[in-house]
Amino acid sequence: MSGSVDLTAAIGVLMDEMESEPDDLHEVHLKLQELLRQFRATGMPLPDDLVRLEQQLTATVEGVPEEKSN
Repeated sequence: MSGSVDLTAAIGVLMDEMESEPDDLHEVHLKLQELLRQFRATGMPLPDDLVRLEQQLTATVEGVPEEKSN
């Protein structure tokens, strides 16, 4: 199985976890950060929606304001 297929499957699992366990946003945030690191490591472009989700989770979980994109 290729790396992109593995990452796509991992994203699907993460989204399922968000729906089934919405109270554990900290864990989802950590997993999303790891997925984005894997995307970067493979040279794959980062999906904009996942980058925005990561920023929103950072703001929610860590109390850090979201970065505004121009």
